[in-house]
Formats: sequence, C-alpha cells, structure tokens
Amino acid sequence: MLRLLSVRNFVVVDTLDVEFGAGLTVLTGETGAGKSILIEALGLLLGDRFELAQLRAGAARAELAAEFDIADTPAVGAFLAEHALAIDADSVLLRRVLDADGRSRAWINGRPATLTQLKALGEGLVDIHGQNAHQTLAEPQAQRELIDAFGGFTTLAREVGERWRDWRAACERRDAAAQSSATAAAEREQLEACHRELAALAMTAPEWSTISAAQSRLAHTAELVAATAVAIEAIADADNALTVQLAQIIARLSAAAQHDPGLTGVVALLQPAHVELDEAARALRDYQRGLDLDPGELARVEERLTAIHDTARRYRLRPEELPDLLTRTEARLAILAGAADGEALAKLAADAEATYRALAGQLAAKRRFSGNELAHRVTATMHSLAMEGGRLEIGHEPVAVPASFGLEAPELRVTAHPQQPAGPLARVASGGELSRIALAVQVATSEVGAVPTLAFDEVDSGIGGAVAATVGELLQALGARRQVLCVTHLPQVAAYADVHLRVTKHGDGERATSALARLDAGECVEELARMLGGAQVTAKTRAHARELFAASRRRNGKPAG
Repeated sequence: MLRLLSVRNFVVVDTLDVEFGAGLTVLTGETGAGKSILIEALGLLLGDRFELAQLRAGAARAELAAEFDIADTPAVGAFLAEHALAIDADSVLLRRVLDADGRSRAWINGRPATLTQLKALGEGLVDIHGQNAHQTLAEPQAQRELIDAFGGFTTLAREVGERWRDWRAACERRDAAAQSSATAAAEREQLEACHRELAALAMTAPEWSTISAAQSRLAHTAELVAATAVAIEAIADADNALTVQLAQIIARLSAAAQHDPGLTGVVALLQPAHVELDEAARALRDYQRGLDLDPGELARVEERLTAIHDTARRYRLRPEELPDLLTRTEARLAILAGAADGEALAKLAADAEATYRALAGQLAAKRRFSGNELAHRVTATMHSLAMEGGRLEIGHEPVAVPASFGLEAPELRVTAHPQQPAGPLARVASGGELSRIALAVQVATSEVGAVPTLAFDEVDSGIGGAVAATVGELLQALGARRQVLCVTHLPQVAAYADVHLRVTKHGDGERATSALARLDAGECVEELARMLGGAQVTAKTRAHARELFAASRRRNGKPAG
C-alpha cells in the first residue's frame, strides 16, 4: 500500500508531500490544476519514461519519492531479497531524480536501480489504469494477459511460451542438420582421414622429447666413444695418468709432512680428489660399455622422427602438438556424429512439440473456464453501468500456426445491445461505451488481483448521472479490499471517497504552482458543489452537493458529517 508520495519540481508542482491511507482516495480540482500529476509521478517511480516537458520550468532537476507498505505483499519482499535490495521487511522506498539534461537516476531502498527493476517491482505494488486504458485493452496480447491474470495461471502461460521456444529451437537444429548434411559429410570425411593418420602414428605427448634425445645420442655414438676413450686414458690408463700423478704427489707430501705437520691438511684435501678420479674413470668405462654402435637402431629412430616431422608439417603444427590435434579431432567427430543423427534430432523435436501441445491444451482449457467467469462478472458490472442489454463474451479461435501464447487466441467480444451480435472490443463499442466496458473489466479483474494499490486516472470519462454514482459505489467497494486512488471530474464519484484531496493551481504563466489539500466533510460538500455548478456555486448546488454527499454515506453506512 502506498504510504507517502513526495514530489519536487515536477510539471507545475514545486513541493508536495502527500500521505495516503487505506480505502478510496479521490483527487479532484479544476481543469488544468494538475490532478493527474500525482499519477504521472507515481508512474515514473514505477519505471515510466521521463520526458523533459515533465520538469518544472526553470528547475535543474525533479525529485520524486514514494514509500510503500509491503507487509502483505510477500512477492515484493521476495523480489527485493533476490536482488539484494531489501532493508526493511515491511516497507520499500523508491526515489528517482530527473535532470534538465535528460538523465534519469533511480534508487530502491537507497541503492541504485534500473528502470527494468523499477518496472518489475512496480508490477507488484501499483496497477495504474490511465485515461486511455481501453486502448490497451483492445490489443490481443493485453486481452490474453488479462484472462491469464484473472484465472491465476500467468505462470502456466509463461511456461507455454518457453516450451514453444524449446520446440522451435529443436526444429531449427533438426532442419539445420538436414540442410548442412553435405557440408558436414565433407568435414567428417576430412576429419576421419586425419584421425586415421594420427591414430596410426600413435605419437604420445612424452615421446617427442624421448625420441629426440635418442636420435641425438645414436647419431653421435662414434664421437661419444672416442671422447670417452680419451678421457679414460688421461684419467687412469696412461703411464702419466692423472690418478698416477696424483698418487705420487700425495705420497711425497705425506713423507714431507713427517718433518712439517703443516702439510697434513693439504694431503687431506688431495686424498678425496684421488678417490673422485677413480670413480670417474669407473663411470666412464660403464658408460663406454653401454654405447651401442648398432646402425639399425639409429635408422629406426630417424625413420620415426621423419614420420613425425612430415605429419606435423602437413598440419602446420609443431611435432609436440600432434597428440592435442588427435584429441580435438576425436571431439569434433563426436559432435558431428551427434549432429548427423537425424532420427535423434527429429525425436527431440517431436518430444518438444508434444510437451508444448500438452501444456497449451491445459492453458486453453483453463482460459475457457476462466473466460466464462470473467465474462459473467464483466457483464453483470456492465448492466450496473446502464448497459442492461450489453454483454461480454470471450472467443477462443484456434490459430493457424501454434504460437508462443498457445493453440488458441482468446478475444474479448462485446455488444452493447441485446440484438447486436458480439464483436471485437475496439470495433463494436462507441467511445463512451468503451470507457464503461473498460471500467467494468478493470473492476472485475481488480477483485481477484494481488496488487495492493489501484490507481484510476479519469477512467470515468464519458459517463455521468446515475451511472457515475454506480462507478463511485464500485470504486468504494474496491477500496474496502484494496487501496484505490482515483482522479475524477465527476461529483457522483467523488462523493464516495473515504479521503478527498483537492488540487488547486495558483499563479499564472511559468510560475503557476499546484497545491493539494485534504478536505473535511464540509469542504467535501463545497468541492462537490463546485464540481456540480462550475464557476457559479449557488445555494441550490450546495443543497444538491449535501444531498449527494449524504446519499453516498447512507449507501455505504458511513456518517454524513
């Protein structure tokens, strides 16, 4: 429920803060006073597009804010929690700033928000019925959404749309596979040839480094044997080998150390070196024995390297990248195998169609049942609005091609006279009748809606007299269940208000300013008299206003004063 609306520098409003309560609140005032400005401001806070003409002349920016009680709207609380915008579980604060350069910024509970978020949140807070609501009502999509919302199966309708899209996507995959079968076959043939070659090569990731090292060793075996032999000769086998010379040096220094112990440390340093040289000589002999001069082994290794190099050149890769190419080829072949399975794709498309048609059938049955109830309620309300012979019917025409909204196209059809056949809403009713039918639809659907606040912006245009009084009764009855805000020019409607707000405009030219006042019982009567009599308020119009005010109170059981 809307608690507070704050407006700054908006159209002709300088500063305005309005508190709202439960029940029916009406806003009245002279033509041009700005009665609809509050509804416009509320619409902007709920995601409507900003126009520069809405900024007060001379102002740098407009500021709008609204506070809502959401204790009884769990869906709104869930939305705020899901988007990390919740602060108080019982209320939400919306704020929007509109700059003279055309920029617009918005906040939800003090956190920056997008217009999309405002719109999504607003759908659960306020249902605004504008002066041209009947124009939207004539659109097929709006009529479908109306029936679905009335029956409470909007979620089912959304799921039907999703399954329709799944079905279309499955059909596109099936058809694309069929159309590209030749291209896919050529690609598959190339990949299979590549796979056969790589599989036959059977190169593994570690093999490249291992075989490269083996080739280098085998190709230089003679050189390695010669180098090893020279080293062994120099270290251990020659007459003046390093080990022999070092042994002689250690012996002489050991003898000399008997005369000077200072040489003992040098001898200790040389002895390990002699041991290391012996070990090096043994290691070289072992290495020499392991060298293989088999030319056949070298030929086999070089043949393997040549095969790897040739394959890598054909695919323009480095040799070590060939195992990864094999993996990618196998993966792509698996994808093509799945895509080429026409029977599987056809089955997926058929299954998706069956799922869609089953849900669409459920939706059609629910729409027929719900449509009958909606038509009954709207027809009853039309009769109370001086359209005794009128009726609303809902047609369900099968569509030529299954659509995202189902297998049938529900359509609102009306007639204002008993002898007149029902026809499409926009073509059959006159302007005044269309207004009353739209109001009847709004009243009927509002009774089962979950949105806590309803705002009506002069939807009662084109009616008057006893019919206007009936409209007032209907809105007042709605106010017993929901919060209702109504901008009206009809005294018969305003008389039923639980709270009456009067909008006035002061000044002229660019500095005109709108103001708002809450009326007590006496002021309500005076405002009703102005609405009845126009510029000339006489004792007779005041008496009529008092009677109108008292009559509305008698009907709803409220005190007259």
